[in-house]
Amino acid sequence: MQTLDSLIDLCCPVQAKRERRKEARPGELLQAALALFVEKGFAATRVEEIARRAGVSKGTLFLYFASKEELFKAVVRDNIVGQLAQFAHAIDAFDGPTPVLMRSFVHGWWQHVEATNSAAISKLMISEGAQFPELAAFYRAEVIEPAQQLIARVLARGQARGEFRSVDAQYGPLVLLSSLIFLALWRNSATLAGVHDGQLDPRAYLDTLLDTCLSGLSIPPGTAPSAA
Repeated sequence: MQTLDSLIDLCCPVQAKRERRKEARPGELLQAALALFVEKGFAATRVEEIARRAGVSKGTLFLYFASKEELFKAVVRDNIVGQLAQFAHAIDAFDGPTPVLMRSFVHGWWQHVEATNSAAISKLMISEGAQFPELAAFYRAEVIEPAQQLIARVLARGQARGEFRSVDAQYGPLVLLSSLIFLALWRNSATLAGVHDGQLDPRAYLDTLLDTCLSGLSIPPGTAPSAA
């Protein structure tokens, strides 16, 4: 059975392919940019290299992105910020125990962010953020602070339901977030990965982190929650 796309191709195959190619270019440029930022870092990556890897001209790249900085922001939004929005919706929709939500959130963060090339962006920001303060401020506002707020929402949910004891609203989320960032750095750092021959099992690390955190957060049955 012929589809609408196949009929369009029969009528005007060249034009249809050109249109599809044009629509795909921003995504191809984002993929090429992410790969090169991971391989070489932000400062060392040239827009010509990104365009070449994406199979377009430098001029075509600038039709979609005004600068390398804007391209970097688009990479972050496409690969990380969108994931944060999905996590926020998942937290709102979850109706089970908060410890289960915490485990789901942490392992989901690993699967969808830290286990991908996106994790290298954290290392890149730590190593090059001082050279590019605008990008560092952007990353802090678009990624670090929203991630911290998501963890704070999970902690507040557990406290409101009488499942977690009260912890400092500022530093509690940072404790968990910093542990997740460490895992991203380990995965993308030759220096850290060389410790103990790089034998770090991400799932075992996360389970140990969660066991430790939840043990400290959980309120024993029959115990009244303490004030913050």
